[in-house]
Amino acid sequence: MASKPATEYSERAIRVLKGLEPVKQRPGMYTRTDNPLHIIQEVLDNAADEALAGFGKKIRVTLHLDGSVSVEDDGRGIPFGLHPEEGAPVVELVFTRLHAGGKFDKGSGGAYSFSGGLHGVGVSVTNALSTRLEVSTHREGQVAHIVFAGGDVAEPLQARPLQAGERKQGTTVRAWPDARYFESAQLPLGELTHLLRSKAVLMPGVAVTLVNEKTREQQTWQYKGGLRDYLQQTLPVDPVIPLFESEGFADAHHDSFAEGEGAACCVAFTDEGAVVRESYVNLIATTAGGTHDSGLRDGLFQAVKGFIELHSLLPKGVKLMPEDVFARASYVLSAKVLDPQFQGQIKERLNSRDAVRLVSSFVKPALELWLNAHVEYGKKLAELAIKAAQTRQRAGQKIEKKKGSGVAVLPGKLTDCESRDTAYNEVFLVEGDSAGGSAKMGRDKETQAILPLRGKVLNTWEVERDLLFRNNEVHDISVAIGVDPHGPNDAPDLSGLRYGKVCILSDADVDGSHIQVLLLTLFFRHFPKLIEAGHIYVARPPLFRVDIPARGKKPAAKLYALDEMELESILDKAAKDGVAREKCQISRFKGLGEMNAEQLWETTLNPDTRRLLPVQLGSMDFAATEVLITKLMGKGEAASRRALMELHGDAVEVDI
Repeated sequence: MASKPATEYSERAIRVLKGLEPVKQRPGMYTRTDNPLHIIQEVLDNAADEALAGFGKKIRVTLHLDGSVSVEDDGRGIPFGLHPEEGAPVVELVFTRLHAGGKFDKGSGGAYSFSGGLHGVGVSVTNALSTRLEVSTHREGQVAHIVFAGGDVAEPLQARPLQAGERKQGTTVRAWPDARYFESAQLPLGELTHLLRSKAVLMPGVAVTLVNEKTREQQTWQYKGGLRDYLQQTLPVDPVIPLFESEGFADAHHDSFAEGEGAACCVAFTDEGAVVRESYVNLIATTAGGTHDSGLRDGLFQAVKGFIELHSLLPKGVKLMPEDVFARASYVLSAKVLDPQFQGQIKERLNSRDAVRLVSSFVKPALELWLNAHVEYGKKLAELAIKAAQTRQRAGQKIEKKKGSGVAVLPGKLTDCESRDTAYNEVFLVEGDSAGGSAKMGRDKETQAILPLRGKVLNTWEVERDLLFRNNEVHDISVAIGVDPHGPNDAPDLSGLRYGKVCILSDADVDGSHIQVLLLTLFFRHFPKLIEAGHIYVARPPLFRVDIPARGKKPAAKLYALDEMELESILDKAAKDGVAREKCQISRFKGLGEMNAEQLWETTLNPDTRRLLPVQLGSMDFAATEVLITKLMGKGEAASRRALMELHGDAVEVDI
């Protein structure tokens, strides 16, 4: 039987998705597809943004008998006049165009200073994944109505004067989610109720109502007690000390943050039961946490650690770590960030680096004052943290006893960490002595070790295992990490592993990439079980630093770019904020040695802000990967490499 000819690949094969087609083709890239809750949440978030901006006091969500859901607010109402550039009604653009919205301009004159909706994608996704969507908007003495079907306009915009008794402003959106795009067409009532309740908590004075036409039930949430009442009601057990509440926001004269940026939080410490942890950014629930959570953790740890040191409460031999303080903490955190960077469209995690410092800078001094004003509670909290530290250290000692009695002498150039807890410890294999010096000064001495490597590591792909230790660098790496070289089919003893993370840290240039490849070759060939167990990582230091002058409400900023693509993105964003590219000062790091200790910590070592890539096999199995690396690293493979270079040479960007 003749083989089927390959499908023709030509200019005709390239398809450009237009309008809302990308959402329908790949809905999982834009929303959760287990049920329609998130597309309703997108509408709810817009209503909440109006309340956050101070223009609304009521939000009403109705579950209709026909399966549709409506969200009604008393905000300013979506504009429905013609867009000056697009020539179409603005309300139509908002629901039919990706990246169209009123939340891009955060400077003076923008419609929103703080908002959760950022990308101009949300409600257009709701529209794309609904069989029908109706919008009514009341503003400027008129009411306008438009209907969509499957993302397209079904009934064009109709506007009329307001009649007596009609509300003067606000928006109502009613959507019929399309069951084809979701695993279940049913809205999870428990999650929806929790979401609405939390919105009311985060917006004191705003009434949030849920109406269920099927059960004829109606619930309204309106809180004046804010985060404290909410956390107190949510905790499964009583806290060991009274709840700690803090609120701090930057004023117009703050030297690091824009006016209004900051955080409010309520924290409870319990000695048993499940912990309750909820965090929000501009009213958006960040279920996977993020850098604002890290800031809260840092602020709590620094304040409690300072209190313990001030009162000399730490027993001899006990080392306190952030997780010891944080382990029994329940909290509700609400951060306000002017221009938050989320991970993905569903905004489950905040990635903004400055949020760590933002939240910590307000939480730490507030908790320090509170602890020193309530010393008896401070001592109880210290007792809880010290108990957690002792439990953790005992667990680490049990693992230590299983190790063999013979201990190898650690390399002299290794600057080790103080902790013996493998779960937290990490070692950085650093290119060069100068970078190693900055890393030693900038690291967290408790959990981070530094092993500087002199020169380029040996290409070990074709080196016999018995001859590996002739090379000093390879010998030092093996002894430092506590694992002997082994093969893919061996069962090495990993109980001697001294670090949970072994991180390759080299320059962001071509030479640095070469050193990365040589070290990855060493681990794949002679320490494959470390890769398999997820212990090998590659640190990604930035290539550029960008200093952006103050603009509008936003103070001067210092940003780092991984590569030229990120650099362009930062400069484009600065231009949108009104800062010309030529006013941005760009510095290029020739190597890690050029970074001072603070810069290296902020960009590459700090667990809350660094970029650390886990090394994994990916889609190819071990044998296929071995064939590929042999072609790349084998001494007798020059012809194969030449063929690869001829085939893919045009795709390589050479850094000269």
